[in-house]
Amino acid sequence: MKLLTCAALAATLLNSAHAAEAMDHSMHGMSMPGMDMSGMDHDMSAGSTPLPAASESRTPIAPLTDADRQAAFPALHSGHDSHEHTLNSYVLIDRLEWQNLDAGNALAWDIDAWLGGDIDRLVLRSEGERVDGRTDNAELQALWGHAISPWWDVVLGARQDFKPGPAQTWAALGIQGTPLYGLETEATAYLGENNQSALRLKAEYNLLLTQRLVLQPLAEANFYGKDDAEREVGAGLATTELGLRLRYHLRPEIAPYVGLTWNKSHGHTAAEEDDAHARLVVGIRLWF
Repeated sequence: MKLLTCAALAATLLNSAHAAEAMDHSMHGMSMPGMDMSGMDHDMSAGSTPLPAASESRTPIAPLTDADRQAAFPALHSGHDSHEHTLNSYVLIDRLEWQNLDAGNALAWDIDAWLGGDIDRLVLRSEGERVDGRTDNAELQALWGHAISPWWDVVLGARQDFKPGPAQTWAALGIQGTPLYGLETEATAYLGENNQSALRLKAEYNLLLTQRLVLQPLAEANFYGKDDAEREVGAGLATTELGLRLRYHLRPEIAPYVGLTWNKSHGHTAAEEDDAHARLVVGIRLWF
């Protein structure tokens, strides 16, 4: 029994000695502190390919040419050239309304339309009024409009009056534009038959209360150079109109409205029994 125990102890000591020898051999291949590695570094660098410098490109870039610059920055045409041959159209029925008058119910209209490009266009204007199925006043203007700035147009053409009195033709010259956002203005001078002259000033403002609700104040004044009894107008300030309309846009192009207007005749134009009156109006505004 003692003999077997001694043999096992001897085998254990022998295995421990072999393990220590194997560890010593493995440590000879490792770099220890203080060892000289220069020889090893020289051998490794001798067989490797040097890396390119960071500032050097592996694929050379060709220098820029005039053709490259022209392709990147093509020549731009002017705004007039790009839009001059575009044909567009627009029709605005600014007012189509029923009015309550002492003399009876009235149907009034104010329509603007144009056809053409951004610079030159044909401008049409029409306004009038019918009282109890009878045309009280009506006119049509055909004008050439020319843009002199992004916000202003000069207009030149003719105006034809159908009522009141005998028909009359006028030459027209004026300017229209939007000096402020939402403010639309017109100033037109007329020269008619028998050396009659006239001037119309008109302004309206679209005040956006909400995205759909718009309040529109309006002012219009008409002046004449001399009395014309046949057409019931007097010299100087003849008529003025002030209006306030509140419209609701069911769609951008469809807007019913309600409002009040105040109309007054001045000077020799005024009739003794009807020189000023207020009107309740109900109507619709359309554009397409």
